[in-house]
Amino acid sequence: MSLSLSVFPYVLAADYEYSYWVLDHPDGSDRYELNVSVSSSLYDYYVGKDHALRSELDLGKFVTPYAVEPIADSLWTLYEDDEDFANGVLMIVHQIPYEASAPQKYPVETIAANEGDCDLFSFVAASVMVAGGLDVVLLFYDSEDHMNIGVNLSHAPEDARTAVSYFTYNGERYYMAETTGGAWETGWRVGECPEPFEGVSAQIITLEDAEQVSPGQVSASFGSLTGSSSITLSVSSSFLIEGSSTVLSGVVAPASVDGIVTIYLRSDNSSWVILETMSCGLNGRYSYEWKPESAKVYYVRASWSGDSSHAGADSNVSSVRVMSSSLVLLGAMMIVLAAVAVVVYAVSRRVGKANEY
Repeated sequence: MSLSLSVFPYVLAADYEYSYWVLDHPDGSDRYELNVSVSSSLYDYYVGKDHALRSELDLGKFVTPYAVEPIADSLWTLYEDDEDFANGVLMIVHQIPYEASAPQKYPVETIAANEGDCDLFSFVAASVMVAGGLDVVLLFYDSEDHMNIGVNLSHAPEDARTAVSYFTYNGERYYMAETTGGAWETGWRVGECPEPFEGVSAQIITLEDAEQVSPGQVSASFGSLTGSSSITLSVSSSFLIEGSSTVLSGVVAPASVDGIVTIYLRSDNSSWVILETMSCGLNGRYSYEWKPESAKVYYVRASWSGDSSHAGADSNVSSVRVMSSSLVLLGAMMIVLAAVAVVVYAVSRRVGKANEY
């Protein structure tokens, strides 16, 4: 891994869909295909988030459990034991192609790009495990320029094929979980330590700074995510005077009683931010009255995260131009003055002609 202080630039992306294989048990024979989809709006949101890194202690902010919670929920339908669950997560990250990367990225970015290195894989694995209820820490090996994670389990690992490795923190054992390696069926399991890191000390980074909320989530299911879904966005007025409001509304299909809609906003070349998150009605409709804070050109889009049968969907991007009230007043005054000037000119012409006779 490499630490970078750069800020990742804004990029407009498309939707991303990938499939990962997992086994019912590390030594099992039954394979299950997990389908995962990332919407472009969620990807763009994380691309635009702060990627600056002041020290290794900031690495915890790249762990985002809520955004990948559907992956954890899907895995828990397959496993009953926390060790099996953790090994299932490792099987997934072991299938993402290795590619050295800088700066650090959020899990949604790594899943969408389908590539990463030790720190990015560790962020993904830690995020899914935390979303699944496990206690996890990041393990940073400064001398080796490497990262993996430590996992606290309800029992010592029983499926490790080597002597079990762990770090102790606050009286708890965190079993090593190596996130790199491309052989997902026979790859590293919880408790196993790659030879280069045997006896090497690691800095333990706790996850108090992990992201607590997210504007949306990836879609994940062992079933198909091919169900058709869509979301529309209409703007009641695309041209506003400062201080006035417009209504943003649309429909999610298929209608979802518990469907959550996120409206994203950006202006000029800035990053996408969350304008509002709301539940849609029984008919899939949503509506939000928005009063822009200042005069400029804004861009808005709506997103639905999907469910166990449908991938998420994004709306079109609409623009809203807000005019300064002072400029509008100045323009109105200029029009009035111009009209007065025309009237004065016309009257003076008439007076002039009358005097000629």
